[in-house]
Amino acid sequence: MPTITDKSVLITGANRGIGRALVEEALRRGARRVYAAARAPQPHPDERVTPLTLDVTDPEQVRRAAEAVDSLDVLVNNAGVAIYDDLTDRSVLERHLAVNFYGPHRVTEAFLPLLTSAKGAIVNNLSVNALAALPLVPGYSISKAAAFSMTQSLRALLAPQGVSVHAVLTGIVDTDMSRGVEMPKASPESVASAVFDGLEKNEEDIFPDPMAEAMAVGWHGGPIKTLEHQYAGLAQGASAAT
Repeated sequence: MPTITDKSVLITGANRGIGRALVEEALRRGARRVYAAARAPQPHPDERVTPLTLDVTDPEQVRRAAEAVDSLDVLVNNAGVAIYDDLTDRSVLERHLAVNFYGPHRVTEAFLPLLTSAKGAIVNNLSVNALAALPLVPGYSISKAAAFSMTQSLRALLAPQGVSVHAVLTGIVDTDMSRGVEMPKASPESVASAVFDGLEKNEEDIFPDPMAEAMAVGWHGGPIKTLEHQYAGLAQGASAAT
């Protein structure tokens, strides 16, 4: 996707942090329509922004949101939750999975017909914790690893339909989620800009900040990426044979 100018973009978790920065960056780049989705959507002064009530864990809200959108070129699954835990409370793990894994899956499924029609793009905002767990937030790390695996799978499954699927592997960003972490943090605005840069360059995996970029060294030609491409070829070959 060379540009999002004149495109329709939907961003979940759009009220704050990276989500809000993504809304502003999409507008700056000339998006025709930005659907700013959140559990409690806020008004926006730009008439190109349409607030959408959308809790990604609520199937009925997701269905209604999909019915309210006429066309869609880019879906950004950004909504997420991070809770400090030690894996002793199963409900915390289930909450992470509900928001960070099942939520993006549900939203993607609902909007896929529009994205297929537009030959659009899905962007899943994940974390470098998808690659290596941070034991301070193991439930979060597990859910992001699951979402990354889903992203890789959807990438292969949807390629024949002309839909591209992108993973955003963020490091530490200066948002409410990382308020208690004392280390250098990227700004949400710089991350949002890098996300859309990566999308416009058609990068499968986007490393949008200095910490993430350090993880990216050797990634694209590394064994994990090579194995993903091998598996994708097997899946597409099997599909063509049926």
